[in-house]
Amino acid sequence: MWIRLSGCILLLGILLALPFYFRKEEVKVIFADDADTVVVISAHNKTVRDEYERAFRKWYKKHYGRDVKIDFRTPGGTSDITRYIDDRFHAEFRHFMDKEGFEWKSEYGDIFNDRKQNSHWVRQKFLQSDVGIGIDVFAGGGTFEHSRMAQRGYAVDGGVARRHPEYFAPGAIPAEFGGDRIYDPSGMYYGVVLSTFGICFNRDRVAELSDNTPPERWSDLSEGRFFNKLVLADPTKSGSANKCYEIIIQQAMAQAGNPRDGWRNGLNMLKKIFANARTITDSASRVVGEVGSGNAAAGTAIDTYGFTEELWSAHRFGKSKVAYVMPKGGTAVGADPVQILRGAPNRKVAEAFVDFLLSMEGQKLHAFKAGTPGGPAETTLSRAPVRQELYAPEYQKYMFKENYLPYTSGADFHYRPQWTGKYYSLLRQVIKALMLDPHVEMQAAWQAVIAAGGPDKVPLAMAEFNRLPFEYDQAPDAVKALQISKKNSAYDVAATMRKWSENARANYRKAEVLAKEGR
Repeated sequence: MWIRLSGCILLLGILLALPFYFRKEEVKVIFADDADTVVVISAHNKTVRDEYERAFRKWYKKHYGRDVKIDFRTPGGTSDITRYIDDRFHAEFRHFMDKEGFEWKSEYGDIFNDRKQNSHWVRQKFLQSDVGIGIDVFAGGGTFEHSRMAQRGYAVDGGVARRHPEYFAPGAIPAEFGGDRIYDPSGMYYGVVLSTFGICFNRDRVAELSDNTPPERWSDLSEGRFFNKLVLADPTKSGSANKCYEIIIQQAMAQAGNPRDGWRNGLNMLKKIFANARTITDSASRVVGEVGSGNAAAGTAIDTYGFTEELWSAHRFGKSKVAYVMPKGGTAVGADPVQILRGAPNRKVAEAFVDFLLSMEGQKLHAFKAGTPGGPAETTLSRAPVRQELYAPEYQKYMFKENYLPYTSGADFHYRPQWTGKYYSLLRQVIKALMLDPHVEMQAAWQAVIAAGGPDKVPLAMAEFNRLPFEYDQAPDAVKALQISKKNSAYDVAATMRKWSENARANYRKAEVLAKEGR
């Protein structure tokens, strides 16, 4: 008995020791005591952060002869980061006003970061100050969030155009593309890489469907064959996910020929797409993981996540089980920017960091395969560069994906900010009220419609399913209803959201009953 027991203990010890034996030794970087520092807040994952650290240290040493370290702050996704920046600037400006001898009034909190109040002395006090939050750089997250930070006065001119006018020469970094800005003309933000939004699907899971045609358009994801087989990201948690859904609305508007009908068509298509979702994640990066593992057949994705999963799947299985496609006529090319924040404690190092990201060395780091000349040391980042020079034929053999040309492939879609840009934040709240909160009822209704033979077979049910709380022309009033003001309390905002959700639930329940009745 003791022999058997000893054997079991020995076996258990071996099993516990194996992870330590095979564990890759973590390399600890030793910095000089006088190393320069830049503090960066970002939602970038650890792979990106590690490659940034390695490459920027090398670049900085070459140009400045000093050691440097990046102090990354990662409080969450883009939405979490912008809320954090908002809260910190509010607190720090109040502290600044106290030190200056001004008695703080609650209304100052609504004035200091409101560009519509530029003539107000409180707003001017903030804009003329060097109030900071202990962070130098905000990296990643999309032009909408960076533009909003700039409008609030949180960002300052990064000065890249003065230091490196060659970065913005013809054939280098364009000012805009496809209706979206690549960089702010005042220097408040600069696009570092390009992003497209598309569909990531698992080849094996799609092959199992009765209609196994690979998805090529956004509308394909709204088909009944994908019921309970999609994975999507929550737009209230992920800025990139919300941008993707905005693009879907934009395409619907272009197809309808006018924003009013397109708004209705796009939102109702999104309802069916969300009704097909078996999983809704807090992070856009988790979507491709669910697809890659086979837990879902398809999902919406940003290109870098889709291409990275393609590469990983090919490495693991010899042939990729995952594919990323840009929907036909329905993808926009946007920029993923960087900006220097007001009161940056390490301003000169922050400027060098931004210069590096936009330099050819920084651009190659994002775009080239790991191990290629100028590419990352360990992991391919799969990011499309903003600098047009890198799409030249001589660089294609080094690129993470040969002949991936977003400046060309995205030319068939023109983003019109005047259509949906001002409703970007409203869209995420509409999705929450109509598709996330009543998701159970929405799925039940959609399942009943599919079982009845599809939308065309039950027009009355679909009329209930497609009801919206307001039309496109009423969107300005909806925005005001969700803004806290003197006339609209937080309780009023919550009541509006609750009303939308409760009405949606009632509509879906009616739709389910009508669909089961064949009407």
